[in-house]
Amino acid sequence: MAAILAADVVGSCRLIGIDEEGTLAQLKALRKTLFDPKIAQHHGRIVKNTGDGALVEFASVVDAVRCADDVQRGVAEQNTDVPQDKRIEFRVGIHLGDIIIADDDIFGDGVNIAVRLEEIAEPGGICISDDAHRQVRGKVEGTFEDMGSQNLKNIAEPMRVWRIPKDSVSASGMPAYPYSGYAALPLPDGPSIAILPFQNMSGDPDQDYFADGMVDEITTALSRFKSLFVIARNSSFTYKSKPIDIKQVGRELGVRYVLEGSVRKAAGKIRIIGQLIDAATGMHLWADRFEGDLSDIFALQDRMTESIVSAIAPKMFRAEIDLAARRSNDLSAYDLCLRANSHLYSWTRGGSAEALRLASRALEIDPRYGYAATLAGSCHLSNVFQGWAADPKSELAEGLRLLRLALSIDGNDHDALSILGCATAFFFIEYDTAREMVDRAIALNPNAAFAWEMRGWTYQRAGEPEEAIRSFDRAIRLSPFDPWLFARFTGIGIAYIGVGRFDKAVAAAKNALQKNQKYGAAYQCLAAALAHLGRHAEARKAATQILEIEPHFRISEWVACTGQWQAQMFIDGLRKAGLPD
Repeated sequence: MAAILAADVVGSCRLIGIDEEGTLAQLKALRKTLFDPKIAQHHGRIVKNTGDGALVEFASVVDAVRCADDVQRGVAEQNTDVPQDKRIEFRVGIHLGDIIIADDDIFGDGVNIAVRLEEIAEPGGICISDDAHRQVRGKVEGTFEDMGSQNLKNIAEPMRVWRIPKDSVSASGMPAYPYSGYAALPLPDGPSIAILPFQNMSGDPDQDYFADGMVDEITTALSRFKSLFVIARNSSFTYKSKPIDIKQVGRELGVRYVLEGSVRKAAGKIRIIGQLIDAATGMHLWADRFEGDLSDIFALQDRMTESIVSAIAPKMFRAEIDLAARRSNDLSAYDLCLRANSHLYSWTRGGSAEALRLASRALEIDPRYGYAATLAGSCHLSNVFQGWAADPKSELAEGLRLLRLALSIDGNDHDALSILGCATAFFFIEYDTAREMVDRAIALNPNAAFAWEMRGWTYQRAGEPEEAIRSFDRAIRLSPFDPWLFARFTGIGIAYIGVGRFDKAVAAAKNALQKNQKYGAAYQCLAAALAHLGRHAEARKAATQILEIEPHFRISEWVACTGQWQAQMFIDGLRKAGLPD
């Protein structure tokens, strides 16, 4: 059994007829600079080169598909400024099947099917068999389209075929830096856990926010145990309403334990059911039910948290955990904040406005509710940073006031500390104070992915890119599927430009754009890094995309707006890319 990749140049006879020497020289260069290195990188073996194509053997289908993605992306990038009628494009087919090895050559159905799959692929695209698709599903990012049953030339039975379209290759094949769904993430040294979304058993879909709130509370409680590694809520919630394979979740999130459960809320009563599973083996380690009056909700959450920790690491049973200031004595205020959270995570202007309205109502009910003050303050500052504020100056002042109120209620609120620290760096240029605040936030909760991101931006602003890189790296590891991952990849890319590691900056920027193709800052990072690498055509293309998103972008105005904090190398890169000064 082997994974076979068959590749062939589209219209090679036509291209050779137009320019024989030039076409053969291009093919030779492609093999030397792209095709052969990518095959070696992904552990493949070239069985034969056919002049205008190749047959390659892999031990892993995942490696074969990754390699095909990388090759097609590389070819597409090199074709950027080449006229359509002179472009060299490949078709690729991949199959997993039996082969016969003889005299360093391979034969059999596995080879024949791969070749026939290549023949039906579109130029620049990839076709894979159903057998291959089963092996890569959930392990390789990209768009797989079901082509249904296909009659392949000289193959007796119709075969189900999947394709990766040409237009998706540039996204699906981007370098996986530093984390992606391609492979299992390494386990941390200590115990690690992800809390999956709880099922809402109340019979009312409108109560989903309440079940989600339970997960938020339990995640926050567990994250306070400094010896635990806890995946952030935003990544865990990517599994909501999907069929769950616990072992796959463990591999994708890089954790040893997974908690799943359900919540039923009805007639003033609440029941929480949880089960803890060893993701490596699939074995259930612990299961329990916690029920009582709705007024007992915090006590039930604490009992569940302690039971989970006791099952994972008994020595940590009584660790440093105090959520009292995060909670309200009024359940209606608590309920409003749960609703606000569900809107805040939408990351939209409307979501931010609704979250602010609900958090403000919670504060009216309980003026000493620290969590509500943090939520409202973060909404105000988010509006300022995202350009959603009608009056940025007054929103900034109100956001800062609310965050300071939250800290007066609970000096250990790591969210409020990290947001206020970042704002202090950006708006007041008080770097020592800002660093002290974000560092304290991390010391209070080393599992807070958002706090690590705020630390990254703070240290980047303060001119310490190496420390910014470490912070963004940690934020990505704690929440590898976060909806705002594009911002963290962009931050790390900008920091890499500051230390002259332009190839890594390009990889990070492309990862950001894979998550959000409309994020202007990611294009800025990409353009600057490509310009420093001398890849001028690609840099100009990225600069054009910046101006499509922000038509009035000017380097001098942008620097004046953001403050003189970017590395000079970053600004120089933007100029080299051809952006207007």
